[in-house]
Amino acid sequence: MAEFPKPPTGSEADAFRRRRRGRNVAIILVLVGLSLLFYAITIVKMVKP
Repeated sequence: MAEFPKPPTGSEADAFRRRRRGRNVAIILVLVGLSLLFYAITIVKMVKP
């Protein structure tokens, strides 16, 4: 029968949360950057006939 993995210790859990927070911030920055890029492209297309 398969055994379940042990729950992470305090320091391992902290490291996991730090890595996850870093990935979340990176994803947010990418999404905001893409939104600004699309917004800028839209404005340029509206101004330029």
